[in-house]
Amino acid sequence: MLFDLIALLLTIAALFSFVNARHFKLPSTIGILVIALVFSIVVNILGELGDQVIRSGAVSVVNSIDFNQLLLHGLLAYLLFAGGLNLKFQQLSSEKIAIAMLATLGVAISTVVVGFGTWLALDLVGLKIPLVAAFLFGTLISPTDPVSVLAILRTLTVPAQIESQIAGESLFNDGVSAVLFMVLLVLAVSRVNITPLEVAEMLAVEAAGGIVFGLAAGFLTYLLLARIDDYKVEILLTLALASGSYAMADWLGVSAPIAVVIAGLVIGNQGRDSAMSETTRAHLDVFWEVIDEILNAILFLLIGAQLLVMPVTGAYWIAALVAIPLTLFGRLVSVAVPISMLFPFRRIERGTIPILTWSGLRGGVSVALALSVPQSSYREAIVVMTYSVVIFSVLVQGLTVRSVILRIIPSMQSATELTASPEPDESANAAAE
Repeated sequence: MLFDLIALLLTIAALFSFVNARHFKLPSTIGILVIALVFSIVVNILGELGDQVIRSGAVSVVNSIDFNQLLLHGLLAYLLFAGGLNLKFQQLSSEKIAIAMLATLGVAISTVVVGFGTWLALDLVGLKIPLVAAFLFGTLISPTDPVSVLAILRTLTVPAQIESQIAGESLFNDGVSAVLFMVLLVLAVSRVNITPLEVAEMLAVEAAGGIVFGLAAGFLTYLLLARIDDYKVEILLTLALASGSYAMADWLGVSAPIAVVIAGLVIGNQGRDSAMSETTRAHLDVFWEVIDEILNAILFLLIGAQLLVMPVTGAYWIAALVAIPLTLFGRLVSVAVPISMLFPFRRIERGTIPILTWSGLRGGVSVALALSVPQSSYREAIVVMTYSVVIFSVLVQGLTVRSVILRIIPSMQSATELTASPEPDESANAAAE
């Protein structure tokens, strides 16, 4: 059964990729998502017209997949490792304060803004939910999705400072969001009281533990890579590192996403520079690029297919329409506050706040967290709102982010102009706003 499911997913993903490459020529992940959505809509229409065989078969396949387990305890390990593998320490180090603030303070601010906004807005449309449930939605929808963001970044040329902030934030805010999500889930389900100090301690343990474990696992693998020169074995070691570091970190109770990103950074920097031959580097890059593309295709296929099992009650879709502008506003505030706090101390690239806001795509991580919410009076509302925000962010924001950046920074193509770092001045900081 497992082999049949894998074969089916790979076959459909390959066919959808071919159709997109041959006819639509959209960015790969967006193209697959669009085709999957159209397919799901057609299947639903056929079901409404009386052809329940096709629809029931498709729904059965989708329901047989534990999206939360597949992504958070499967695909995400390899997708995050591939993302970390292609980032440079120097690139992230120069923006470490901004990235840390966006990934922590930004997530907290977005959770509060979106949570309160959702609680008030749903009450107005007749879908009253507990405040803790509204915060639960605010938490799971706040982190930018690394898979979606990195896929879009590969198609753009943006200022180095902004690119580092976008990529770094997307890779590290999942761990923070996951801890807050679990805390709020416990509060929502069991009503257990957890103090702010306990939440801070959990965040510190998860984040610091993930960093330390990722460094240790990455350095150990680096030592092994330095002692051989066989690209097949070295690629296998990186594959084992991605799988093993994620699984072990999860078992130890530290942040698995942060651990695997750090491990990828170690291999992508120290390992690539000091422990690999040119032949190994070339094969490693091709291998992980292919893995990244295949898993992205499957992930976005599954996101599109989730439409088959979404609740269709009208009130839920009103809530979905409310959730989209609320989430965008929450993203704006969560970016503006941390970035504005940096204004007095450093130069901020022109257009940083609007670019970070519009490029903050949501994706499979948010959907997976929403689907992990147990059955309750508010679960379906959270799932539908999350799904609508994800689809909007990937399709609308993903397809327009390039034109938005070009409008904000018309000279975007000039790398020397964009990456220059003159002394701070008031006009530069004003333009960032």
